[in-house]
Amino acid sequence: MAEYLNKNIKYIRANNKMSQQDLADKVGIDRSTISRIENNEVETTIDNAIKISQALNVPLADLISKDLQFDNATQVDISSDIIKIPVYGTIKAGIPIESQEDIIEYVDIPAEWTKGDKKFFGIKISGDSMSPKYDENDIVIFEQNNDLEMYNGKDCAIMINGTESTFKKLLVNDNGIVLQPYNTAYDIMMYSKELVEQLPIRVIGIAREKRTRV
Repeated sequence: MAEYLNKNIKYIRANNKMSQQDLADKVGIDRSTISRIENNEVETTIDNAIKISQALNVPLADLISKDLQFDNATQVDISSDIIKIPVYGTIKAGIPIESQEDIIEYVDIPAEWTKGDKKFFGIKISGDSMSPKYDENDIVIFEQNNDLEMYNGKDCAIMINGTESTFKKLLVNDNGIVLQPYNTAYDIMMYSKELVEQLPIRVIGIAREKRTRV
């Protein structure tokens, strides 16, 4: 029916802590149908789309035509000073952030961060290549961006060659770029300007905040 519908349903349902069975009961269809809709395995009928929009308390037009995962004004009351963003367990290379499915939880960020249509996501850190600054299981909040020059010297989430995603300090120089881990047990990665274009290498976000749980 529309490019955003199925993933919007999954996002809003999870954001409201509603199970697939809960939504199915409200709509009057099988849980397996909800699962197939969310996984883009079946086309949603207009009748079911209307019922789902009512069950999720979201206007049908928004459910169909907007990417609600990052349409914060739709998801948060205008009087609220916080919004919720998704935290991913892994980031799959070659897939836009908006289409990532490995959401493990949602965390709050100040609503004012999103002024100027800025977008954010979180990643739960796995491994120790960025230790001691970032430890395993820390949640890092990233501002979504793809500008290499702007984030010179910053800690960034980076996609390489459509097959690898990594979190490193990004250094830009006349010859190309350097991806630097904080843990000296790991090797520095260097890429020429030509390789940056050919692979390609692109920034998907800059680290804005670290959250460590005790």
